[in-house]
Amino acid sequence: MDGGGLRLSMNALDYGILTLYFVTVLGVGFAARRAIRTSVDFFLSGRSLPAWVTGLAFVSANLGALEIIGMAANGAQYGMMTLHYYWIGAVPAMVFLGIVMMPFYYGSRVRSVPEYLRLRFNRPTHLLNAISFAVAQVLIAGVNLYALALIMQALLGWPLWVAVLVGAVIVLAYITVGGLSGAIYNEVLQFFVIIAGLVPITVIGLVKVGGVSGLMDAVRESPLGEAGLHAWQGTGGTDNPLGAHWIGIVFGLGFVLSFGYWTTNFAEVQRALSARNMSAARRTPIIAAYPKLVIPVVTVIPGLIALVTVHGLGASEGDLVYNNAIPLLMRDLLPNGVLGVAVTGLIASFMAGMAANVSGFNTVFTYDIWQAYVRRDGSDEYYVRVGRIATVGGVLIGIGTAFIAAGFSNIMNYIQALFSLFNAPLFATFIIGMFWKRMSPLAGFWSLLSGTVAALATYLLYKGGVLHFNSDLEESFWGAGIAFATVAVVAAIVTPLTRPKPDGELQGLVYGMGGVDLKGDVLAGDRVWWRSPVLLGAIALVLAVVLYIPVF
Repeated sequence: MDGGGLRLSMNALDYGILTLYFVTVLGVGFAARRAIRTSVDFFLSGRSLPAWVTGLAFVSANLGALEIIGMAANGAQYGMMTLHYYWIGAVPAMVFLGIVMMPFYYGSRVRSVPEYLRLRFNRPTHLLNAISFAVAQVLIAGVNLYALALIMQALLGWPLWVAVLVGAVIVLAYITVGGLSGAIYNEVLQFFVIIAGLVPITVIGLVKVGGVSGLMDAVRESPLGEAGLHAWQGTGGTDNPLGAHWIGIVFGLGFVLSFGYWTTNFAEVQRALSARNMSAARRTPIIAAYPKLVIPVVTVIPGLIALVTVHGLGASEGDLVYNNAIPLLMRDLLPNGVLGVAVTGLIASFMAGMAANVSGFNTVFTYDIWQAYVRRDGSDEYYVRVGRIATVGGVLIGIGTAFIAAGFSNIMNYIQALFSLFNAPLFATFIIGMFWKRMSPLAGFWSLLSGTVAALATYLLYKGGVLHFNSDLEESFWGAGIAFATVAVVAAIVTPLTRPKPDGELQGLVYGMGGVDLKGDVLAGDRVWWRSPVLLGAIALVLAVVLYIPVF
């Protein structure tokens, strides 16, 4: 097969499935409106949702352009090494968030990640993080929106501006009306729609190439060769498809980028903060870790199938760029009806990702920028209104930033660059401050600022040809590591020279200082042994190790 255009032969049944989905997500948003009485209802679902709902929303919020299009593109470009983004680059951090960090988030009753930094450090650190987070969310929302528009233009023939407006208006409608509950319940729905859309691609694709063994044989004959079937072999140097050393993978991706994203990205943490009690909040990311373990089956495997069945995949521009791996398989493999489900699943993934970014943006803008620094004495209804206006503004800015992603043939490279810039220095500041009570407020601010500058400088020097890496992704690994190291060094230098916070102000915010109650709000059903966050987290970690064995 070759490019031949991406246009799909959609019929009335396919469009009917797509229309039903659009109507359903809008209906969920309007249904959620009835539960909104306060700003906590609008921004945090009243902290009332069960763990299974917040857990599925937690993983679904990540199933956007990064996950579906980006990981399939990586599967075609880098082979089995893409698995690192799941088994070392996600699951350990998700477990750590649930067991270690959620008690501080949920127990301190903060409404956002930036608010935690205000309590732990000071207002300048809080404002710096609030602004950087808001910028990051509209940039990443733009990635999801632009990718959605390109897919709808290529697959359905819709003009780009129509596709942008349709996607933006639907997300805008159900978040503006239903708040976080509208986003979360739609994310649960979208999780199942996305999986239903991707499973047929994987199954039919595997049948076409002769099963798993046929796929492995075909990959060996592809440009990736034998190296495409292994996750760790060749990482003692940089002679591997990813062009990365195991130190960069373990420290840059597995520690800094991964922990930075999963433990401090409010677009994710917000789902856990909406849980009904401490136990549910801790279990939220751990429940999400289980589907995360097996999602590579419907992302990485289709990428490999596209590599061996689509002739010329990997072009620098046009229909055959890696980002089109999934759409090309949809065009070539799926019959009508199933095609409608797959298109709906793909569109759902973009909407889920964008909704997570926008709902995180409107909360941080309202609580951490507007209420904290513009108008502190507004009524509860006033802040709900500000949140709805911020939602409109976030979507409009997202439309504008969408076109920044146009310069990247693999959007994963762009998003990882954003993570190394925004998330890595935040995580370093956060984790050092959480475990080192002596770290002073001024050290928090200067560490966060210097780490961000170091990550940006690394990226710009790489793009300017001053620093050399084997790939954009390797740069993001090392950029994240450099940002983390910079934060640690600046914290070590500034802290002894400045005054720390009194111990009494650190309770519930710093490890070992007390003030965190893990049992006070536990429901009777949460006491059973198999709901223990520690046990569930340990099983997820063991599974992550075991799954590596066949593809080592």
